[in-house]
Amino acid sequence: MQKQPAPGSCHYRYTSAKEPLPDPACTPGAVSPAVTPATLAQTICRASGYTKGIRPPVSVTGPEKRANAASYGYTGDLHDAEYDHLVSLELGGDPNDPRNLWVEPPSPGHRPGGGPNNPKDAVESRLHTAICSGRVPLRDAQKAIATNWTTALTTLKIK
Repeated sequence: MQKQPAPGSCHYRYTSAKEPLPDPACTPGAVSPAVTPATLAQTICRASGYTKGIRPPVSVTGPEKRANAASYGYTGDLHDAEYDHLVSLELGGDPNDPRNLWVEPPSPGHRPGGGPNNPKDAVESRLHTAICSGRVPLRDAQKAIATNWTTALTTLKIK
């Protein structure tokens, strides 16, 4: 298990639409050194299996999620929150660096008990497609999602 920030030391931010953002001091994002512009075809842009092969097991992420929830002071049902990679694995994010993981609370419109609802996933998929098609440089996409996932597509001019 990776060491997490001290309990209560991290603070959520929210967009005007009430979408959650992590504390940039606690969760600035971290990228995998194995994913570079030169390795895209062998890593995130290969046909299948990349993220499955690097994702940490629940035996690791479960205890980390509980510890990270304490870092953020999250007291909601953990089944409704996602232990999320700020820079997703499909964008070359580091799989288990604590700087890249945060307990992401539910987005607006969430039904309690309904499990995580994460509109960030759709943004990640569109960025992945843009990277692998050569429309957006890897590092630009990583920086945009780590800065503010809700504005990443607009920042990079992806429709």
